[in-house]
Amino acid sequence: MMKDPFGGMLLNTAFRILVPFSLIYAVYVLILGESSPGGGFQAGVVMGFGIILARLILGEDSGIFNIRLKNSLTLAGCGTFIYTLAGWLTLAGGGKFLDYSFLPVAMEETHELHALGILMIETGVTICVMMTILNIMDAVVRRSED
Repeated sequence: MMKDPFGGMLLNTAFRILVPFSLIYAVYVLILGESSPGGGFQAGVVMGFGIILARLILGEDSGIFNIRLKNSLTLAGCGTFIYTLAGWLTLAGGGKFLDYSFLPVAMEETHELHALGILMIETGVTICVMMTILNIMDAVVRRSED
C-alpha cells in the first residue's frame, strides 16, 4: 500500500500549502456548522481527503497522517459514541432524546445548550466520517494490490 512517496518538489510544495489549509477549513466548517451551512459530514469529508492527499504524497512509511486500520476503526466507533452520548445526556437530564435544552450542563441560555449539543453531534459525525473515508481508501488500495 503506497509504500513509496509520490511527491516531488512541486507536489511537496503544494502539500505544504493545501493540506494545512484544508484541515483548518474543516475545523472552520465544523465549528460554524450550527449556525451556517456545513457541519459534521462536510468537515469529516474535507479532513478525510486532506489526510488522503497527505498520505498519497508522503507515502505510507512517513509517520505523519498515518493511522492504522485498528485505530481508525476504533476512532470511527468513538465518533458514533460521541453522537449517541449527546442523546443519552439529554435523556439523563430529563428530556427527550437529543432535546438539547435538557443537557445537564450549567448554562444560562437555552441557545447556548443548543449550540453545545449541536457541536457534540457534529464532532462525533466528523470523526466517524473522516475515519470511514480513510477505511474505504485503505480497503480500495489493499484490494487493488492483491
